[in-house]
Amino acid sequence: MITESQIHELFESAKLASRNSHSPYSRFAVGAAVLTPDGRIYLGTNVENASYGLTICAERVAICSAVTAGAKNIVAIAVSAKNASVTPCGACRQFIAEFGNDVEVVYSRGGQVVCEPISVLLPSFFSRRELGI
Repeated sequence: MITESQIHELFESAKLASRNSHSPYSRFAVGAAVLTPDGRIYLGTNVENASYGLTICAERVAICSAVTAGAKNIVAIAVSAKNASVTPCGACRQFIAEFGNDVEVVYSRGGQVVCEPISVLLPSFFSRRELGI
C-alpha cells in the first residue's frame, strides 16, 4: 500500500512526463511514473509512430525504464493524460501484472485521483502460473 503523499507525487510525476509525449498523430499526450520499493520514480511517455502498431504506451516505457535501471519490483504506477480520465489499456494492464497482482495503479477517474491494485483492473491476467513457471 502506498501513502497519500506517494500517490500525489507519482500522479504529478506522470503529468509532468506527459509533456514529453511524441504524439503527432493522436495529439493525446500520456505520461506514466513507476514507483519502486527503494522509493525511486521512473518516467515514461507515449511514443507514436507513423506505422501505428509500433506505437508504445507511456506505462510500458516507464516500466522498461525502471527495468533498464535494474529495478525488478514495482510498487505502483501512475498514468495521466491532460484533461482526460485515463486508465492503462489492456496490453499495459497485462504488462503491469507481470510485476505482481498487488501493483497499485494510480489514475484519474471523474476528476478524482484513485488508486487500486492491478488485480482490480485486470482480474484474470495471464501469469507465470499458467506457464508452469
